[in-house]
Amino acid sequence: MKNFWKKLPRPILALAPMAGITDSAFRQICKEHGADVVYSEMASVSALFFKPQKTLRLVRFKKIERPYVIQLFGKEPAHFAKATQIITQKIKPDGIDINFGCPDKKVFGHGSGCALMPQKELARKIIMAVCENTDLPVSLKIRAGIKKHTALDFIEDVKDLLFSAVMVHGRTYEGSFHGEVDFKIVEKIKKIIPDKIVLANGGINTPEEAVKILKEYPLLDGLGIARGAWGRPYIFAQIKELIKSGKYTEYDFKKIKKVLIKHAELIWKDKKYLGMFEIRKHLAWGIKGFPGASDLRRQLVQAKSVAEIKSILKNY
Repeated sequence: MKNFWKKLPRPILALAPMAGITDSAFRQICKEHGADVVYSEMASVSALFFKPQKTLRLVRFKKIERPYVIQLFGKEPAHFAKATQIITQKIKPDGIDINFGCPDKKVFGHGSGCALMPQKELARKIIMAVCENTDLPVSLKIRAGIKKHTALDFIEDVKDLLFSAVMVHGRTYEGSFHGEVDFKIVEKIKKIIPDKIVLANGGINTPEEAVKILKEYPLLDGLGIARGAWGRPYIFAQIKELIKSGKYTEYDFKKIKKVLIKHAELIWKDKKYLGMFEIRKHLAWGIKGFPGASDLRRQLVQAKSVAEIKSILKNY
């Protein structure tokens, strides 16, 4: 098994998987600004099982993104097995992740994501199906718990299996994206599986918050950054600077403008006109908080080309 996880320096800073966000362009921007590992958007194992071409386009990547992990979601072990074979042979990422943590109503209602956490036997079958069909390291994405079933229960149920890493969102299913984040439970998980990589995730929005968590919970191998990277893909570099020197580079509008333009260029190269729609949310997040941001946002969301985006930002 080619386990890249063991070779990464601590603390590991990963771009956590986010549907509709962590496409190739955003992964490249985050990698350029200090992310150690980047994850794909969720890829359906059933789609890969029946009609793989569209999903294979979704998870394609550039070499600069390595180490790159593809996250799979679904509920059928047979679909996971076949999808794992396809991803391993055709895409050749650095790792495969299994989604046991998504609280989205559509995913949960399908019986996937966080709905799998209380289902001990099914969860084990899914993990084994993936591990047995790839030579890549397998990781898990879970939540602090759902109803009476905690992340500790889940890890105790599967700790003997051959996965290499786990990213734990410190909120429960019921807490969704706004409840209290429990990082103590993440450190307890590390004590249960000391030989595996354990990353904490959830509610980490500033370099100061990241460093505070790492200091308070020294057993953690690192962090998964999700919404904290919205409009701030350079947060990874800032965290590393803060750890090393006690301070970090602030990004003024001039620097942020360069990041946004580079992101727009990458997404145009990858997706052309579709990318101009998808970049809008990133542009809005990037300029948030600056004077006149509302008017600037109104202009940017109407842009149909990289040239227009450059012109609008230049004239701000």
